[in-house]
Amino acid sequence: MNDRRRPTPPSPGDAPDAATDGIEQGKRLIRVADDKGLSLSQKIANRFYLLSWKTPLHSRRLKGKYPLKLLAVPDDDVPGDPRAGQAIRAGYFLFRGLKQPVDTLDFAKLDLIPDFADHLHGFRWLRDLASVASREQGAPIAEGVMRKWLEVHAETPSEPAWRADNAAWRLLFWTTHAPLILSSSDLVYRSLVLNCVARTARHLDRSADKAPVGLPRIVAWGGIVAASLLIPGGAARKVFGEAGLKRAIDAGIHADGGILSRSPLDQMEAIMLLSMVQAVYDVRREPAPAFLQDALSRTVPALLSLAHGDGGLGSWQGAAAVDPARVSAIVAASRVRSRPLRQARDWGYQRIAAGQTVLQIDAAPPPIARVAAAGCASTGAIELSDGPHRLVVNCGGAALGGAWIPADLAQGLRTTAAHSTLVLDDSNSTALLPDGTLGKGVTEVELNRQELENGSRIDLSHDGYVRRLGYVHRRLLLVSGDGKEIRGEDMLTPAERRRKPVTLPVQLRFHLAPGVEPTPTADGLGALLRIDLGPLWQFRAGAGKLAIEESLWVDPEGRPHPTRQLVVTAEALPGGSSIGWLFKRVG
Repeated sequence: MNDRRRPTPPSPGDAPDAATDGIEQGKRLIRVADDKGLSLSQKIANRFYLLSWKTPLHSRRLKGKYPLKLLAVPDDDVPGDPRAGQAIRAGYFLFRGLKQPVDTLDFAKLDLIPDFADHLHGFRWLRDLASVASREQGAPIAEGVMRKWLEVHAETPSEPAWRADNAAWRLLFWTTHAPLILSSSDLVYRSLVLNCVARTARHLDRSADKAPVGLPRIVAWGGIVAASLLIPGGAARKVFGEAGLKRAIDAGIHADGGILSRSPLDQMEAIMLLSMVQAVYDVRREPAPAFLQDALSRTVPALLSLAHGDGGLGSWQGAAAVDPARVSAIVAASRVRSRPLRQARDWGYQRIAAGQTVLQIDAAPPPIARVAAAGCASTGAIELSDGPHRLVVNCGGAALGGAWIPADLAQGLRTTAAHSTLVLDDSNSTALLPDGTLGKGVTEVELNRQELENGSRIDLSHDGYVRRLGYVHRRLLLVSGDGKEIRGEDMLTPAERRRKPVTLPVQLRFHLAPGVEPTPTADGLGALLRIDLGPLWQFRAGAGKLAIEESLWVDPEGRPHPTRQLVVTAEALPGGSSIGWLFKRVG
């Protein structure tokens, strides 16, 4: 993976790193090489590897002693979704508004969206069922689904059922919720389940390092470590698994704790995975390796950097506004108590908290396609909240396809226009290709952050429009010390050594959260922003023409809600142009 990020040296007048608050003054250049996806040879090699699963050789590799029992049952400290659990008890799986009846479930031909299929193959639904049912109530349901899965997939591995991350999640949830699937008095069935647990571990031994770098590989190695502690005779596997998990963490998580995909959803999944592995050590009363606690101590503050005043997460890189209760539960399961990270240069997010105001900024290029299925062209975008009230948001939800978000809408939610930033010539700052990958666009972001006596200042610029349109986009943000004023200026300047730019249309977009009602002022340059049961804010633009247009915002369940957006229309001029703007709390 070509993902190179290096800092530029600070200027002579810059202060040293501020260890007290984690803020580094000065400039840093972030580079990401153009992502062309997997090469043809890599695709062919991967295809042959998958075909090898069906050979007698691979089948022999999965054979061996099967355990007579598990050595322990770890605790699951993350609560399930009660609504999804009640649905299972009522006879159907519920996933982002989609339903699959339990009695007609056929694992040989699942006609479901990929995420729903992964949810079933990974047996994550056991957590939901356990949250609403006792062992006596839930075991017959879980065992029935388990028998269906074993009938189709126990003997011959295939994707997506045996994809490394699905296999690892399945192993973790099988062992964590073993009472639901191993309460039967049918000894043949119990032996089949335990044998499949052992076969899954052997499969992971050989496939974990072939999983994509980032979350999938971390999950795969986490499954190996769990198997080593829960299946008898796992001493050698434990050494092997811990070394592999450390490598996967080092490769998939930045030094500041952010995951490669830059997705808050993946960040939560990584924390949950590491917490579940830690719970396995706890139940076996063995000390967890230092690198595991170190990874948790880095990933939790990075996740919290995207928390607004209500405790929920911002809508970044395909994620929707994650529910505060879920964030709290996952952080609690990690047992890490930490303040939010104010700047994650490698992960690419900046956070300014002043008074009750929280401002979040995407200050990096999008992730490369190989590590993010729903990467967004959102460089320079912001989100703004006042206490528990969100004011400026991004649409979010591109990764939450389901009943409410079809594929076309999901693609639209990844565009620059679906984020609160500047759009030049109705183009994305990073191209979205027809196959869903990210194309050319932002490769360099220059960032300068300063903490001043009277507030905070962030100056960032990116080259997303340079190659195609000849302009550099620079965004200057100033937040007052009390958080009641956010001043911004968006500048477009002609790029050096590029073709001469021409006059082009510009739209400066600020998507408003649900419950925010904008009222335009008579001069067409401002609006009053009334928040339901919240404070009054004012918006002013220093140039162009302000319009109020329709927008949408995706909630934590993946359901879109109609809302409004402020759109300032202006022009980019060959000699350079700028639009100043202000958000001010007035009541």
